[in-house]
Amino acid sequence: MSHRSYKFRKTVSRFRAAIAPTRAKALSLLLLISAVLSLNEPAFAVRLRDLCEVQGARGNSLKGIGLVVGLAGTGDKTDAALRAQERMLDRLDIEILNAKDLKSDNVAVVVVTAVLPPFAKEGTRIDVQVSSIYDCKSLEGGTLLDTLVYGADNEVYAVAQGPISVGGFNVETGGGTGVRKNHVTAGRVPMGAYVEREVPSTITDGERVTLLLKRPDFTTANNIRQMINTKYEPGLAEALGAGTVNVQIPPEFRPDLVSFIAALQDLDVQTSLLARVVINERTGTIVVGGEVMINPCQVAHGGLTITVAITPVISQPAPFSPKGETVKAEVAEVRAQEVEAYLMPVQGTSAGDVAMALNKLKVTPRDMIAIFQALREAGALEADLEIM
Repeated sequence: MSHRSYKFRKTVSRFRAAIAPTRAKALSLLLLISAVLSLNEPAFAVRLRDLCEVQGARGNSLKGIGLVVGLAGTGDKTDAALRAQERMLDRLDIEILNAKDLKSDNVAVVVVTAVLPPFAKEGTRIDVQVSSIYDCKSLEGGTLLDTLVYGADNEVYAVAQGPISVGGFNVETGGGTGVRKNHVTAGRVPMGAYVEREVPSTITDGERVTLLLKRPDFTTANNIRQMINTKYEPGLAEALGAGTVNVQIPPEFRPDLVSFIAALQDLDVQTSLLARVVINERTGTIVVGGEVMINPCQVAHGGLTITVAITPVISQPAPFSPKGETVKAEVAEVRAQEVEAYLMPVQGTSAGDVAMALNKLKVTPRDMIAIFQALREAGALEADLEIM
């Protein structure tokens, strides 16, 4: 080996040794940047069909008034039910000589509602909901007679009939006691209506389809636009706002629009949970979103219990008293008890942390509702508070 070759190899080795730490630092920096970017990405992906609806592919509300027969003495007792029976029998060409003969507890007047799904053809069967109008006690065991179901334009779109399923029972005894399960004055007739008229649906003008977000959000709309443009071609999708995305139909898909929309709906779109706390004060239900944060704070919550007890006192007259009479009186006793409370540190950067921090307070859900409201007023709750 010549001296010049040896010197060149030695120089290359020194250069590699010199740049090795720099390469390692650069690689570490790239990994750190990737980790930071991954933290900023949305938490999960959702199919497009769960985020959007295609404009024009919507259902239509239907409604009608019908009669339910076959009830075991739990029907209406009003004159309106009597007149409804008269009209029904008149349509069947049955002559009524005495209206008193129609007085029965086995018939109820109901409202029939349904949703006509998009693209439903004549002869399609749909479910209907049945709800009592007057003083019917139960629709259990009843059968809905032929009922015309109308749309918003007062045109008949379906005819409903069939046995009603209430999913419960209502049993009463002569002594005034009874057993009841679920709500028995409303029920449904599964597949109980036949569609008689179609509703035209237009989902495209031949060049584009419009996607409507179920929950308008600028970030989600932008993610949908980017995903469609990446999947097909740049500029194909355009976000018109937080709730609308226009998609141009590629020329090769225009003869087969159904397959194009199906492919769009199967795309996975990155999205994130809203920072929101939903409270239902009627039921004491609390739902905390995954992005909810609570800034460091101190919380104390104590309950004051007041008990009022009334004890009856009977005052009897003296024996053999000619004018004495028994006097009944009441003695009220009021007791107040306050539970001790201490300041507890509360902090959390996720739904799990928030749950663990609030569970340390050992309070009921209704007390927790008051705590969430106080946290929001204090500025410690980094989320929207929605009360149902």
